[in-house]
Amino acid sequence: MEPIINQIRSRVFQRLHRAAVLPRRKHSGCAEQAAVPATTNSRKNKPTLLVSRLYQPANLRDLGLQGEMTCKSQRLMQQAGLIYQSNPGCYYYLPATVRSMEKLVRVIDQEMQGIGGQKLDMPSLCSADLWKTSERWDLMGKELFRLKDRHGADYCLGPTHEEAVTTLVAHQATLSYRQLPLLLYQITRKFRDEPKPKFGLLRGREFYMKDMYSFDVSEEAAYETYESVCQAYTRLFARLRLRCVQVQADTGNIGGKLSHEFQLPADIGEDRILVCGNCSFSANVETLSQETSDCPNCKTGKLEESKGVEVGHTFYLGKKYSNIFNATFSSAQNKPCIAEMGCYGLGVTRILAAAIEVLSTEEGIRWPGLLAPYQACVVPPKKGSKMDEAAVLAEELVHTLGETLPRLRGEVVFDDRTQMTIGKRLKDASRLGYPYVIVVGQGALEETPRFEVICQLTGETMFLSKDGLLDLLGRVETV
Repeated sequence: MEPIINQIRSRVFQRLHRAAVLPRRKHSGCAEQAAVPATTNSRKNKPTLLVSRLYQPANLRDLGLQGEMTCKSQRLMQQAGLIYQSNPGCYYYLPATVRSMEKLVRVIDQEMQGIGGQKLDMPSLCSADLWKTSERWDLMGKELFRLKDRHGADYCLGPTHEEAVTTLVAHQATLSYRQLPLLLYQITRKFRDEPKPKFGLLRGREFYMKDMYSFDVSEEAAYETYESVCQAYTRLFARLRLRCVQVQADTGNIGGKLSHEFQLPADIGEDRILVCGNCSFSANVETLSQETSDCPNCKTGKLEESKGVEVGHTFYLGKKYSNIFNATFSSAQNKPCIAEMGCYGLGVTRILAAAIEVLSTEEGIRWPGLLAPYQACVVPPKKGSKMDEAAVLAEELVHTLGETLPRLRGEVVFDDRTQMTIGKRLKDASRLGYPYVIVVGQGALEETPRFEVICQLTGETMFLSKDGLLDLLGRVETV
């Protein structure tokens, strides 16, 4: 054993000696590479976001289409390689989809924190004891995913967290009225054992949801909080430029005194909603005691029926859960009082799919501007054509956009698949739904360079100078 150790020691000393006496090679480490000027010819103006490197495997697109396509958003997302079904109601979210979801989460965070929401993260694995205490263990029926641990204890995968969050607050013995309203929210995976998952991300067994829970000192204060959340939802959908209708709704198995749904009108929707053409009244059909075409609010208007996709739901819970779990606060008189509660949900993956459903064409995805995975795609000419100089200009354009418009850094992709014709790449770009597609062709070689710009959402094609292009893209909103 000793000879072997001596041999190893000798080799280590030889390597250390060589490292000490030999001159250091250039670019031998990350620090030295970082010191090289960015304008070095080998790296000058080279785009880093290349379409050929984006993980949207064509083989998964074909495999994904083997199942039944029940709606437009499901078909388009699978054709574009954005999602891939692993088993009924469960999907892989591929990188472009994750980028879009992360942007949506940022918008939600901004709106929820704007009204005082504080973000936390609660366990998905919930004790059955909590659900039995609230009597929802049996009430939820087969929709609840149930399991046992090795000790035989019962658990469920949480579809919602009223029990968990109320227990958390109940254990804070020092909660004061001065700390209320308290708004706690999370954005996590949820689970529901759908009997027949369908419509892609619109109705699955595993999905992302934002769920917020409020605690207030009084019923009046709780209604104010309820209204502030509804207003935040309205602002959120306005920012996404999605038409959303707030309708009266049933409280269902969550319970409470008041409930509203936020519905995106869509033919694929499973809910029937009624909207008065004369006043602001709107409701889910299931909340009305009988079929009627007359508005119960203004008495003169007629109710128009349409289908909708539920993307949000708000509940005023009162003391339903706080009484059960003894969630109290200290009043101004230093007496324990039961908190008034509300809960508020947004379907994150459902908003994404519903937006694609209502905005897209039959051939290609159209995103809400803020949620597009990438804002622009630059398409150079085909390799070997007579416009090789334009290819260099295309690479320089990507660099210029990032340098001149900081908001677009990381938002512009370069379609380097120059072995394909421009036509085929434009078809792919339309399918993926980049808001702006910039074709760098013959016009870019003119004395006053012009770029062909396609606005995917409107279908408009423009020919712009470089300054005109920068002005157009400078107005793009990002999050």
